[in-house]
Amino acid sequence: MSITPLMPVYPRCDVRPVRGEGCYLIGERGERYLDFASGIAVNALGHGHPHLVKAIAEQAATLMHVSNLYGSPQGEAFAQRIVENSFADTVFFTNSGAEAVECAIKTARRYHFANGNPQRHKLITFKNAFHGRTLGTISATDQPKMRDGFEPLLPGFDYVAFNDLETALSKIDDETAGFLVETVQGEGGLTAGKPDFIKGLREAADKHGLLLVLDEVQCGYGRTGKFFAHEHYGVKPDVMAVAKGIGGGFPLGACLATEEAARGMVFGTHGSTYGGNPLAMAAGMAVLDVLLEPGFLEQVAATGERLRGALEQLIPNHDDVFEEVRGLGLMLGVKLKPQVEARNFVAHLRDNHGLLTVSAGENVVRILPPLVIEQSHIDEAIAKLSAGAASIKAEANAS
Repeated sequence: MSITPLMPVYPRCDVRPVRGEGCYLIGERGERYLDFASGIAVNALGHGHPHLVKAIAEQAATLMHVSNLYGSPQGEAFAQRIVENSFADTVFFTNSGAEAVECAIKTARRYHFANGNPQRHKLITFKNAFHGRTLGTISATDQPKMRDGFEPLLPGFDYVAFNDLETALSKIDDETAGFLVETVQGEGGLTAGKPDFIKGLREAADKHGLLLVLDEVQCGYGRTGKFFAHEHYGVKPDVMAVAKGIGGGFPLGACLATEEAARGMVFGTHGSTYGGNPLAMAAGMAVLDVLLEPGFLEQVAATGERLRGALEQLIPNHDDVFEEVRGLGLMLGVKLKPQVEARNFVAHLRDNHGLLTVSAGENVVRILPPLVIEQSHIDEAIAKLSAGAASIKAEANAS
């Protein structure tokens, strides 16, 4: 056979982790990497966090999975805690971010169906967005690299430029159900929604009877220094998808909604075999224990400011490599000069300096460390970034 046992859809690098310790990954040859990728914003508490490990181990020895045909004491307790700390009145648990976004799309469409307006099925979405890899979620983005070869895609989406409020409002018609937007675009280039843009979408939704659906799969759950990124803007969504950090590494996502927005989601309208299983609920509850500790989110915000400041200080010393710093909290990105390709720089940092980062759109390197990093990790990352920039310049000059 010429095909590999693992379907070859990932351009896997030579890093082969076998163990994690705090903010580090260890490869099969014993090499250590400072993990400022966090599994793409997933490992919020780093690797091997004792509280999370203990909760998963104890639950695995007790009960891992039962059907959603039965009552869920674990799910009820976790959902109640999320409701108490968010805008939402109700929660549907999923296994991934894409599933959470799918549930959010269905919730928005079903809301208008329940209100007697089934023609209201279209969502206004935004260019450079990333909502997942299912057929529905790739239909909600305009990026050819995710859509090519999978047509025909699902209808029901209009695409406009991110942060372009005027054009978004011009797209509203009798078929519009609402807006689907990342509060901070992650894969698209670490671009935060402008305050007037996010607030304007909320106002338009209220004016026209639409739903504001936020995708905070990457930017939610403490990543920006707030529990949810929309808190920076003083607005509340009607529906929101979250995942990644919610399980700290265990597969978990959730669709949050107000009671009004979820009015169409009644018996039989949606489901999941594994969603909300007791093991996932134990993981989610343990992560929430840590995130909601007094002062934790404030510490994330303060750490994010220190990291941002350190990154900005790099620019004058390497202004032929770095252009600007983007993002919020510990969801940061460094935009590179056009002559330095982000994917190549990520690979260089990984292979030559033991620093793990992630590339993004618009030639941006994503900096997504665990939320528990300390000053020593910041100092180490900055030193590796500086050394990486210097060696890239040296290689360019030598050629």
